[in-house]
Amino acid sequence: MKIFYKLLYFGLNIPFCNEMLNTSRILKFTFFTSLLFIFGCKDTPSKNDHAYTNKLIDETSPYLLQHAHNPVDWRPWSDSTLEEAATTNKLLVVSIGYSSCHWCHVMEKETFADENIAQIMNEHFINIKVDREERPDLDHVYMTAVQLMQGSGGWPLNVIILPNGKPVYGGTYHTNEQWKEVLDKIINLYQTDPQKLRDYADKIASGIHATNVIEPKNDSSLLSKDALNLSVKKWQKKWDLEWGGDLGNQKFIKAHSLEFLMDYAKLTGNDTIKNHVENTLDRIASGGIYDHIGGGFYRYSTDPYWKVPHFEKMLYTNAQLITLYSKAYKIFKKARYKTIVKETINFLEHEMKGQHGGYYSAIDADSEGKEGSYYQWKEEELQHILKDDYSLFSTYYDLGASDDSEKEVSFIIKQSTNDSIFSAQNNILPEKLSLLKTKWQQLLFNERQKRISPAIDDKVITSWNALLINGFIDAYKAFGNKEYLTKAITLSDFINKNNTRNDFLVHTFKKGDKQQEGFIEDYAFLIDATINLYSVTLETKYLDRANTLHTIANTHFADSVTKMFKYTKESKLISTLIKVDDGVIPSPNAVMGHNLKKLGILNYDNKLTKKSKHMLSSMTDYLKDNAKDFSKWSALQLHTVYPFYEIVIVGKKADSIADIFNSYYIPNAIVVASTQESTLPVFKDKYIENETFIYVCQEGACKLPVQSVEQALKQL
Repeated sequence: MKIFYKLLYFGLNIPFCNEMLNTSRILKFTFFTSLLFIFGCKDTPSKNDHAYTNKLIDETSPYLLQHAHNPVDWRPWSDSTLEEAATTNKLLVVSIGYSSCHWCHVMEKETFADENIAQIMNEHFINIKVDREERPDLDHVYMTAVQLMQGSGGWPLNVIILPNGKPVYGGTYHTNEQWKEVLDKIINLYQTDPQKLRDYADKIASGIHATNVIEPKNDSSLLSKDALNLSVKKWQKKWDLEWGGDLGNQKFIKAHSLEFLMDYAKLTGNDTIKNHVENTLDRIASGGIYDHIGGGFYRYSTDPYWKVPHFEKMLYTNAQLITLYSKAYKIFKKARYKTIVKETINFLEHEMKGQHGGYYSAIDADSEGKEGSYYQWKEEELQHILKDDYSLFSTYYDLGASDDSEKEVSFIIKQSTNDSIFSAQNNILPEKLSLLKTKWQQLLFNERQKRISPAIDDKVITSWNALLINGFIDAYKAFGNKEYLTKAITLSDFINKNNTRNDFLVHTFKKGDKQQEGFIEDYAFLIDATINLYSVTLETKYLDRANTLHTIANTHFADSVTKMFKYTKESKLISTLIKVDDGVIPSPNAVMGHNLKKLGILNYDNKLTKKSKHMLSSMTDYLKDNAKDFSKWSALQLHTVYPFYEIVIVGKKADSIADIFNSYYIPNAIVVASTQESTLPVFKDKYIENETFIYVCQEGACKLPVQSVEQALKQL
């Protein structure tokens, strides 16, 4: 049902820090232009060095500290601030962003540093700044509001809310003049006809609530191969068959979507889909979205060709792409994929790892006040550094101009073609080309190190680090490098020590910070990573930890109405959050569905596997037409309609045999092993002294044991 509201709508055609935003579950609010009512990282600053200092000075978030010396009287989100708003009957401005957001920086300089704007805001509003990486719950709620109001969203996310938290206005980046106009009109309406604002806010709040309602279903007959195939065919129409990924003017690397398509292609034998994934991976690897000098990936491409990136580097992007390219290597065996994994891990180690462990959240897009300047090159710079190699270098890297307003052209480095073709075309031996590339990279990397580097947001986010644990594990499985497994174990130990408080997870860690209780994404992703650690190490302490985390999640996050998991332990916001769609990271509920299935198998607990299937059944209506926005659920559907195996290995050679299985690409199985007799249900009655047997099972029902990998693979 479409709901129509009349309101004054400012059609602001303006830039903002875009995100891969899913609107398929959003109620579409259509706005008439006729008027009923409106609307229609840096060093820690010192108080003594600035004319203004607000309450953000006591925060640890780099994003909040960037605004600590605005003339706007910013405060962090808190219960006491909301209580003050209720007592004084003041509206609140809630401005949400993150430290590496380019347009957040622009609006801060243009608008929030303006004393005239600040005077208006301070007199008529209580002003709150939110770091979306610290409070993704607030971001989800008010991003939904803006999507309802305007059809899309991004950052900075600026909403004006009533003292009860319900929004009356929402938008993204505004110029100074636009923001003043918004403030003036809201102030006038709140003074002359506040009830109209309240009525509108109630309708938006109802819309937010509606997007978080999932109807529970237990009908597993809706889960079928035909339904899955149909959803993939509908998605296929939206693919960019030339440049890879989905069609669009901007492109995010949807790692979890490409993983699902790899799994689907493997189990169905669909070469068309397999080729699309390979083409996408190759295009990304060659494009400017990959840092060919320092390693690692930027957040997204501003064009359909993966050429011109938005230059932020996010931990979640790189963590998931380590997993993606590691798994892809198992299928396609391309040396380039292995190199990308190695270079990305090296980048994270050198640029984003904290001194005492844990990996930071983001690196800014801006350096010296300009987006991407740290990563781009002038022609004369390259000629000076590379000397006689410049001509060959410029051909190999297909130097193309950035979107630069200066007359002097800046270049973004991207690869022109694959190495074998380039070697043949230029009469260079592959070994020689490899040496030249290493030389060029080192020369430019050393030169780049002399520049002023972008700021780093040094929060250690639990969920994003859990994704990296998985990345290290998947790299270990693909390449057998024990260092990668050691990194996974070390990072797990760090998270369990520093991102835990009184047995509960916290969302972020930074020395001296006010730790926010963990969200369901923290539990979901860490349970997943811990199960995977158990699979590769054979150490039961990881399975015990996964079971403990699941018990906490089920006790404190399970929603009795939707049978899903709430985003927060306690709902103090205007709506309970049930996050089921994928964004740039997978849906935490979908990941919990996978976790329940695996823990049910490992613990021989049918209640868990049934709950996983019930959650999936509730999503069937969404999967029919929107597989691309729910690909983690589609992956669970794939593991439900096709056989999903536990490969159980027991005996003195179990660890080495498990390593062999893990090196293969087997998307529909979990590998568990024990070198000794074990009391765990999955190993019951399977141990025979001085022998090693492999059992291929489905939810406890096993085929005859075999002793060779080849025999077991035939049983699969």
